Amino acid sequence: MSNFVEPIADCPADAARRLGISRSKIYQEVNAGRIRALKAGGRTLITRAEQQAWLDRLAGAVSV
Repeated sequence: MSNFVEPIADCPADAARRLGISRSKIYQEVNAGRIRALKAGGRTLITRAEQQAWLDRLAGAVSV
Protein backbone atom coordinates (compact mmCIF):
# COMPACT_ATOMS: atom_id res chain seq x y z
CA MET A 1 0.00 0.00 0.00
CA SER A 2 1.39 3.38 -1.01
CA ASN A 3 1.21 6.40 1.26
CA PHE A 4 2.04 8.86 -1.52
CA VAL A 5 -0.11 11.99 -1.43
CA GLU A 6 -0.30 14.10 -4.59
CA PRO A 7 0.72 17.68 -3.73
CA ILE A 8 -1.78 20.46 -4.35
CA ALA A 9 0.96 23.11 -4.57
CA ASP A 10 4.49 23.22 -5.95
CA CYS A 11 7.59 25.29 -5.38
CA PRO A 12 8.42 27.57 -8.34
CA ALA A 13 11.01 25.14 -9.76
CA ASP A 14 8.53 22.24 -9.75
CA ALA A 15 5.75 24.44 -11.16
CA ALA A 16 8.09 25.51 -13.96
CA ARG A 17 8.86 21.88 -14.79
CA ARG A 18 5.16 20.97 -14.83
CA LEU A 19 4.34 23.91 -17.10
CA GLY A 20 7.35 23.43 -19.38
CA ILE A 21 8.78 26.90 -18.75
CA SER A 22 11.87 28.19 -16.99
CA ARG A 23 12.05 29.06 -13.31
CA SER A 24 12.85 32.66 -14.23
CA LYS A 25 9.70 32.78 -16.39
CA ILE A 26 7.65 31.62 -13.39
CA TYR A 27 9.03 34.53 -11.36
CA GLN A 28 8.35 36.96 -14.24
CA GLU A 29 4.74 35.78 -14.35
CA VAL A 30 4.42 36.06 -10.55
CA ASN A 31 5.90 39.58 -10.55
CA ALA A 32 3.56 40.61 -13.39
CA GLY A 33 0.57 39.31 -11.41
CA ARG A 34 -0.31 36.63 -13.96
CA ILE A 35 0.49 33.76 -11.56
CA ARG A 36 -0.48 34.06 -7.91
CA ALA A 37 2.10 32.67 -5.50
CA LEU A 38 1.58 32.02 -1.81
CA LYS A 39 4.10 32.24 1.01
CA ALA A 40 4.27 29.60 3.73
CA GLY A 41 7.02 30.74 6.05
CA GLY A 42 10.07 31.01 3.83
CA ARG A 43 8.60 28.84 1.07
CA THR A 44 6.93 30.09 -2.07
CA LEU A 45 4.15 27.85 -3.36
CA ILE A 46 2.01 27.89 -6.48
CA THR A 47 -1.14 25.80 -6.30
CA ARG A 48 -1.86 23.28 -9.02
CA ALA A 49 -5.19 25.06 -9.58
CA GLU A 50 -3.34 28.35 -10.18
CA GLN A 51 -0.97 26.63 -12.60
CA GLN A 52 -3.93 25.23 -14.53
CA ALA A 53 -5.70 28.61 -14.51
CA TRP A 54 -2.58 30.31 -15.92
CA LEU A 55 -2.35 27.69 -18.65
CA ASP A 56 -6.07 28.09 -19.46
CA ARG A 57 -5.71 31.88 -19.70
CA LEU A 58 -2.67 31.43 -21.93
CA ALA A 59 -4.55 29.03 -24.18
CA GLY A 60 -7.45 31.49 -24.43
CA ALA A 61 -5.11 34.31 -25.48
CA VAL A 62 -3.51 32.31 -28.28
CA SER A 63 -5.45 31.70 -31.44
CA VAL A 64 -4.18 28.94 -33.68
